[in-house]
Amino acid sequence: MDNIKHLNKWANAHTYYSLDIIRIGLGAFIFYKGMYFMSHSLILADLIEPLKNYVGEIILLHYVVPAHLIGGILIVFGLLTRWAIIAQIPVLIGAVLINLLGEMNALNLMTASIVLLLSLFFLIYGSGKHSADYYLKMEK
Repeated sequence: MDNIKHLNKWANAHTYYSLDIIRIGLGAFIFYKGMYFMSHSLILADLIEPLKNYVGEIILLHYVVPAHLIGGILIVFGLLTRWAIIAQIPVLIGAVLINLLGEMNALNLMTASIVLLLSLFFLIYGSGKHSADYYLKMEK
C-alpha cells in the first residue's frame, strides 16, 4: 500500500496535460476496440482461433468485450485506472500472442504492442492529477 501511495505522490508531482491526453486516448481506443469486437464478434472469434487450444474460447469471448468497454471508460475518466489496466493486461498480451502465433499482421502487432506498453506505463504511473481518482481523493 505504501508503494502505491509513493507512486501516486510522484505521479501527482510530475503530471502533465500531455500524459492526461495520452491516457484519455488510450481509454478511448480500448473502448472503441470493445465496441468493434461487440459488433463484429465473428472477427473476434477468428482472431482467437490460434489460442483456441490454450484457453476456453467462450470464456475469452465473454471477457474481452466487457473488459474493453468498462476498462476503456474507467481509463478515460481516470477512475480506478490501475484496476482497469490490470483487467486489460491479459487481453493485450493475448493480442500480441495472436499476432505472433497466428497469421502475422505487422500493423496489428505494432498497435497491440504500443497499447500494451502504454498500459504498463499507466499501471505504474496511475491516473495522474487530472483524473476522477485525484478529484475524489481531494474531496475527503
